[in-house]
Amino acid sequence: MRVVFWEPRIPQNTGNAIRLSAVTGAHLHLVEPLGFDLDDSKLRRAGLDYHDLAHVTVHPDFEACLDALGDARVFAFTAQGRRHHTDVVYEPGDVLLFGPEPDGLPVHVLEHPRVTELVRIPMLPARRSLNLSNSAAIAVYEAWRQQGFAGADG
Repeated sequence: MRVVFWEPRIPQNTGNAIRLSAVTGAHLHLVEPLGFDLDDSKLRRAGLDYHDLAHVTVHPDFEACLDALGDARVFAFTAQGRRHHTDVVYEPGDVLLFGPEPDGLPVHVLEHPRVTELVRIPMLPARRSLNLSNSAAIAVYEAWRQQGFAGADG
C-alpha cells in the first residue's frame, strides 16, 4: 500500500505518517514543495526512532510521483468524495492520496486523469476536516484490514 502526501506543510503530521509507514509497511511518498525541512526537529520527534524503519520517497512534483507509482489506482481523500473509504475494495499497490492542512487537495489534483476516485472519511456535519495524519491512519488501516493485515505479527 502506498500513501501520498501532496505538498505537506506541518512537520508533525509527516512525522506521524513516517511512524505509520514503519508500523504498517505502507510506503510514504511526499510531493514537494514541503512546508518544512526533512531535518526539522518536530518531524523527527513525531516520527520518534522509526525513520530507519519507514519507506519514504520525496518527489519534486506530482507528475514525478505519479510516474514512480506506475499504473496503480489512486484514491484521493477529500470532503468532496461521494463514496466512503470503507466502501472501496482496496488492492495491493493502491495509492491513498491526501492534501495538506488546512486546504486539502486542489481542484487540478482532484480532477487529474490518474485519480481513480474521490473518497471521504465520514464525519459529523459542519466540521472542516480531520487531522491529516489521523486521516491517513484511518485509511491505511482500513486498506490493510481488507488485506488481512498481511505481514502483521498477529
